[in-house]
Amino acid sequence: MTDTLPDSLIPYDEIVQEALRAVVGRVLGSIQHEGMLPGEHHFYITFKTGAPGVDIPSHLIARFPDEMTIVLQNKFWDLKVHDAAFEVGLSFNAIPARLFVPFSSITGFVDPAVNFALQFQVAGDADGPAEHDAAGNDAPFEPVEDGSNVVSVDFKRKK
Repeated sequence: MTDTLPDSLIPYDEIVQEALRAVVGRVLGSIQHEGMLPGEHHFYITFKTGAPGVDIPSHLIARFPDEMTIVLQNKFWDLKVHDAAFEVGLSFNAIPARLFVPFSSITGFVDPAVNFALQFQVAGDADGPAEHDAAGNDAPFEPVEDGSNVVSVDFKRKK
């Protein structure tokens, strides 16, 4: 008898990642529908700036060539949620910008008001998230130290 598991012919990791990204879409969709964030909720959304379909201004790509974190709290506008992406207006150093972010490019979603976080792997990103500058449109992210309500999805297999 062997201790190694056979490789799955069903892509469970991709299915789970897609389902959890749908959580982000559903949450953002409810914010779009309501027109505002309820209570103290606010979101830190980290995404790969070079991922397929990401459309952000070139000055932001120059500043964040790999990954960027945006904050949806007080100063955002025109949030539109689509089946596979969202778009939003934000201000960076008093310069307004329109961002189009596919859900497939998101590597992290955090709502610090309720200690909720999701982490994702982006296709081709085997090493995990790279270091990057803090969000340019709001206060820096405060990580949750106790790990409560954090869901980390990492399907790397040790062989």
